Amino acid sequence: MKVTHMNRINTLFANTRQKVLSVYFTAGFPNIDDTLSVAKHLEKAGADIVEIGMPFSDPVADGPTIQESNKQALDNGMNLELLFKQLEKLRDNVSIPVILMGYINPVIQYGVERFCQSCEAVGVDGLILPDLPMAEYLTEYHSTFEKHGLKNVFLITPQTSEDRIKTVDDNTDGFIYMVSSASTTGAQSSFGDEQKSYFEKVNGMELKNPALVGFGISNRTTFEQATAYSAGAIVGSAFIKLLSKSDDLENDINTFVKELKG
Repeated sequence: MKVTHMNRINTLFANTRQKVLSVYFTAGFPNIDDTLSVAKHLEKAGADIVEIGMPFSDPVADGPTIQESNKQALDNGMNLELLFKQLEKLRDNVSIPVILMGYINPVIQYGVERFCQSCEAVGVDGLILPDLPMAEYLTEYHSTFEKHGLKNVFLITPQTSEDRIKTVDDNTDGFIYMVSSASTTGAQSSFGDEQKSYFEKVNGMELKNPALVGFGISNRTTFEQATAYSAGAIVGSAFIKLLSKSDDLENDINTFVKELKG
């Protein structure tokens, strides 16, 4: 058994399992060179995890806001080669966990082994690849991810069976992405009873990994509701909207994070 250094994701959750805020944004959006500065401003403002979206032409699980940001980033000229170039100075600027999120297709085109090497070289801690099936991950990719110190994050939804949730928990070493509803991503003003009972159910299962709630977190209310039943929450669309209209990234990001976390 090889001993790996403590991953930043593990370190974070070893120290806190309350009101963890993870913020998603698309690499190369709104402008091609914004990737690193957005990450830096997020950490400074008090975010706990940064999720950087790898733009893809067909982001199936994402709502219109994130789809639009993907399109704009691609139009700006963003791709994986460029992203890793931009992230070369990541760890001079950002100390919190950084996760790359996207779809498996561009990763396969880039080369899985090479992709994982590039992640390790710049200091990426984990990956969220919603369309990578668990069986395929375990047989094809697990050892490569592990070798390069990358945590794979699986998604569960209100439709996921308890058996499946337990399997996800067994094969996770980091956190579980708890999708709040079966729809695509997007902001909503509050969660209904159905979502709350799902949060309660998962919370009651006493999983070994912390869960972060994503999809529909947009404001203080939804953040508080989600974190009442979980270790934290993931914000995406609401943050992308902010970026798309911001004239002062540092200031606006600071206000956004502070208002959300309270």
